[in-house]
Amino acid sequence: MRTEKRFTPKLLDRFLREGRGTGTYESYIPHHRVSRSDPASMGRSHLMNWRGRQRELLSDGEWSGLTFASHLKNLLDLVEQFPLSIRPAKFELCRWDVRARETEYPGTEALAKKLGIRHPMVHDKDDHAIWIPTTDLLLVLLNGGGFLELLAVSWKPGSFSDLSKRAVDLLRLEKTYWEVRGVRWLLITSETYAKSVALTLLRTSSWGLADESPDSHIQLACTVARAMCDSSQTLVTSQLAHELGGDQYPAQKALWQAIWRGELPIDLHRGWRPHQPLSHISSAEFVSLNPIASGRTAWI
Repeated sequence: MRTEKRFTPKLLDRFLREGRGTGTYESYIPHHRVSRSDPASMGRSHLMNWRGRQRELLSDGEWSGLTFASHLKNLLDLVEQFPLSIRPAKFELCRWDVRARETEYPGTEALAKKLGIRHPMVHDKDDHAIWIPTTDLLLVLLNGGGFLELLAVSWKPGSFSDLSKRAVDLLRLEKTYWEVRGVRWLLITSETYAKSVALTLLRTSSWGLADESPDSHIQLACTVARAMCDSSQTLVTSQLAHELGGDQYPAQKALWQAIWRGELPIDLHRGWRPHQPLSHISSAEFVSLNPIASGRTAWI
């Protein structure tokens, strides 16, 4: 049972002392954590190890967001529950790239005032403090010119029309925060992706997010799957396992990592059940299934 049930100024002070929201790559510490000492999230929380760090995801949506983001071949880092600066601060990319501009940009307090939005606060009797907004997922990408860039992603369950005016105002504040920094921001809702696609990824994530298979296994998976395009996934995996030495797990991992990497694009609406054949589609169709890869946003 959690020992702290709500956010208070004292709790935010503890987050600051613990270095919440600091670091990069394996050393990053999420601002909100799946911890017994933190207030419970509204969604179902998930813990998973990926790329050398335990990921702390506060909802099924954030888990889906990580699975979609992991498909990006130019993804260098992904941090969850990234805190926005209340006060003026340097560009966030400075953490990852010494070449990034060091110009100071306005924080959420000044932006909220400019937008006419009441900045969220936390209270505990006579004590109060400014709430620190967060972005669900912040991606660090390597662009075609060899430079790093950021992509901010927020995830909301349901549709955009279901959101309250207050929720929209806070999203507008978050969007403006990234906009003034020149960072693209995506709002992902149920309108921007198919639930069946997200479910397939969640159910195959134990293979897709596992330690990377050797490239030779990935290429073999592509060759076998294309040669057996009318066969069930069970037969494809069995043949692949036979060619890899008989073990099913490396075969399953290589097959689904080939799919996740887009080297073997299939229709993810089909589900994950092994008795079904893999339905091959074009690379463009495969990218269109992914709201992050295709840059879809529910913001209007």
